[in-house]
Amino acid sequence: MDYQLLLLTAAVSFILAVIAAPLFIPLLRRLKFGQQVRDDGPQSHLKKAGTPTMGGIIIMIAFTLSFLKFSVVDSNFYVLLVSTLGYGLIGFLDDYIKIVFKRSLGLTPRQKLLGQLVVGAALCAILIHAGHDTGISIPGTGADFDWGPWFYYPFIILMMMAVTNAVNFTDGVDGLLSGVSAVALAAFAVVAMQATSIAAGVSAAAMIGAVLGFLVFNAHPAKVFMGDFGSFGIGGVIGAIAIVTKTELLFVVIGGVFVIEMLSVILQVASFKSRGKRIFRMSPIHHHFELGGWSEWRVVTSFWLVGVVLAAIGLYLSKGL
Repeated sequence: MDYQLLLLTAAVSFILAVIAAPLFIPLLRRLKFGQQVRDDGPQSHLKKAGTPTMGGIIIMIAFTLSFLKFSVVDSNFYVLLVSTLGYGLIGFLDDYIKIVFKRSLGLTPRQKLLGQLVVGAALCAILIHAGHDTGISIPGTGADFDWGPWFYYPFIILMMMAVTNAVNFTDGVDGLLSGVSAVALAAFAVVAMQATSIAAGVSAAAMIGAVLGFLVFNAHPAKVFMGDFGSFGIGGVIGAIAIVTKTELLFVVIGGVFVIEMLSVILQVASFKSRGKRIFRMSPIHHHFELGGWSEWRVVTSFWLVGVVLAAIGLYLSKGL
């Protein structure tokens, strides 16, 4: 795969995001699409109330236009596009309900689950039609196992639910998700090049450009938040890249920051319900460090660094696939 194509895709996507942001941020402000802040969260976040959200539209426009322009159209193309836009739509509806109908929780858990099942089923239908390999590789070993379609496709649906929610949990501090996702996507772009999947490589590059362009306006102090529209869309493309490049389990390493964030929420809820005690000051875990006195910038840069280390480990393990 020509790396120059990926660089061009990322550059165009970045420019589109940088151009789109100044157009949409004032519009979101006029529409009063402002962020609602948790009362029990870090006190420093209270001043962020009213900052325009649903900025994921900037990311999704930049990604979609550049992906459609530079990608080849094959079965992987449809998996990647349906996953990104499908899960992004769930996030959009969640944001829209929160803001317009003043419902703090947006979609109900049951509605979110139904939406994720529908998009997951659509992905599986495309994969089945394309004759997708149902084997799963074990990172770093060169070994794999194949328990057949009756195991693989339910696994894919559950995996995509986990990935999109894990990425969503990581959004909560200015610039955190934009930076961590750019690092993970850069690693998956290399994986795509190794797998010679042009569509996967271009999708990674398109989303890298989009989130970095968005980061220009989302870095502390953020002028706009991406909302669930952006975070679910990012999760959708990362999970889809892992699927089409046959590196499903490698996400656990390359996307290790996302996994840690999700586990912190699961452990916090389980501990509180079973023992009545919290493990962390607040979950997801980035808030734990904030409440411990870390500045937002320290939290963000530390998590970015952890993401870089995990991405490097993931790329090292990918050589054994």
